[in-house]
Amino acid sequence: MEKMLPAQEAAKIYHTNYVRNARAIGVLWAIFSICFAIITVVVFIQPYWIGDSVNTPQAGYFGLFYYCIGNPITSELVCKGSVLDFSSIPSGAFKTAMFFVGTSMLLNVGTIICFSLFFFCNAGSVYKICAWMQTASAVLLVMGCMIYPDGWDSAEVKRMCGERTDKYTLGNCTVRWAYILAIICILDALMLSLLAFTLGNRQDKLLPDEFQMDGEGKA
Repeated sequence: MEKMLPAQEAAKIYHTNYVRNARAIGVLWAIFSICFAIITVVVFIQPYWIGDSVNTPQAGYFGLFYYCIGNPITSELVCKGSVLDFSSIPSGAFKTAMFFVGTSMLLNVGTIICFSLFFFCNAGSVYKICAWMQTASAVLLVMGCMIYPDGWDSAEVKRMCGERTDKYTLGNCTVRWAYILAIICILDALMLSLLAFTLGNRQDKLLPDEFQMDGEGKA
């Protein structure tokens, strides 16, 4: 019959493996969070949320704040819009969507900055702070993606997409990759926040009660 390990030694082995696995998952979460933050920056900056098709009166594309429409005479693209100049954005809905998506982006960048708190604060608390920030980021992305189509009835969008274009109806235009990526980012943010909450709860108590190693009650 094999000799069993003493309870204290078994607890030590369990604790070591538990901590190692938690740290490995934490590193993966951090890497994915950094990648996610970069993606949200791309989504915010890129002007390819909606664009022309073979049936549109004019060539062009629209983002959250920057857009380009073809000149009907020369066919050259005329670009306008700036994140610092709200008057250059063709729709109030676009301005609101820009605010929500931009705030979501800043929250994700803030999550990366919060990584420095691991050196000063309890790891479980830091994970939970990051989790709440990523959850808020997902909510803001949802609001931005839902509000953005409300601006499709603006004069500039109709000039590119045709008169059949209306709120939540693109007419002859098509949805481009940046809008699709923004929707995918919502799911990414929810998954990362769920993982962060799980890691935070595991950090609160790395070792179950039955495996305590303090040797209390030992003669």
